[in-house]
Amino acid sequence: MVDETTINQVREKYQTLSSVLDERSRRYWAATEAVVIGWGGVSAVAQATGLSRNTILAGIKDIEHPQLFIFSGPDEFLRVRQPGGGRKPLSDTDRHLKRDLEKLLAPSILGDPQSPLKWTSKSTRHLAAELEKKGHKVSHDTVSRLLHDMDYSLQANRKTKEGADHPDRDVQFEHINRKVIAFQKRRQPVISVDTKKKELIGDFKQPGQQWRPKGNPRKVRSHDFQDQKLGKGIPYGVYDLTCNDGWVSVGIDHDTAQFAVETIRRWWYEMGRIAYPKATELLVTADSGGSNSNRSRLWKVELQALANEIGLKISVCHFPPGTSKWNNIEHRMFCHITKNWSGEPLISHAVIVNLIGSTKTETGLQIKAKLDRKSYPKGIKVTDEELAMINLKKDKFRLFRNCRKNHNIL
Repeated sequence: MVDETTINQVREKYQTLSSVLDERSRRYWAATEAVVIGWGGVSAVAQATGLSRNTILAGIKDIEHPQLFIFSGPDEFLRVRQPGGGRKPLSDTDRHLKRDLEKLLAPSILGDPQSPLKWTSKSTRHLAAELEKKGHKVSHDTVSRLLHDMDYSLQANRKTKEGADHPDRDVQFEHINRKVIAFQKRRQPVISVDTKKKELIGDFKQPGQQWRPKGNPRKVRSHDFQDQKLGKGIPYGVYDLTCNDGWVSVGIDHDTAQFAVETIRRWWYEMGRIAYPKATELLVTADSGGSNSNRSRLWKVELQALANEIGLKISVCHFPPGTSKWNNIEHRMFCHITKNWSGEPLISHAVIVNLIGSTKTETGLQIKAKLDRKSYPKGIKVTDEELAMINLKKDKFRLFRNCRKNHNIL
């Protein structure tokens, strides 16, 4: 299988050259790239450029057997299709294609269809098969392009129901999505938070590949046992859903509620208050487990302290159990960090911080990262008396919490 780095490189080349290539030279260039890549090259180039596999295969045939093409005559060899020529997109010739696709997606959308938390769990192959039953002649590649044009984020094929089956689960998603939209309309900050996978510090193997001289792979340790001197890195992230930027604190001690709230505090002082100078509220979306668990008393106490300090009303929406992979920070920020350090041993905390901070995307994602050397001890107990001091009020949904300094929350 061709790695993501190679696909991205082909995509960058194509974006640079596409404006000066005509139909035939585009086909020849794509075919040449596919041949150079080798096994899996046709699929990789098709994914990177959006050209069909048949176009690339036709280009390979022309390159390998030029006499078959030239035999048709010099006029045919010099002919180039005029702009706008060729087969029209299916979405233009089949007027009901998009409508029927949206109908297929509607039962599988979790949450408000207009929300920024939109996704679907149906695969493109399944959708294409259903569309064919309705009389549409469409491939799964075409479905994928249509979904992209319709602003859908299509997850890998998986069961529709994950985690515990609860009759109010979809209603909980809709509630969270309405909250997100309401905050964004009022120009109030909305963030998604979570802990990325803990990383061992040292010359350990990292998944992925990098360009290196042939026959000279980077040598790493055979076994992944933690180096007690170097320790580990604990990236806790904050992703701003509106501004498409984020903050990551790399901890060296423990992933606790204190560490989680301290990261939110650092994001606010470094980025949040600059982007939202008139903010009066803050919405946090998070998983139900880990250091930001909805059951954690310390998480609530620390959030109250933060609300008192920065003077904002803090609202927290927890996703239902078993749905952590649908948290925005996972597929909008953490996945790009993982790609950026693909195949790069994380030999120091500084390397982690620098790789996270240099992560960028074509959509404008920017991330700031700093090392947090503080100690966050485990096992801190919060008494009933301390919990009672929190100005906390539950919303209609159990997974929703608020806290604010010296005010009752409605």
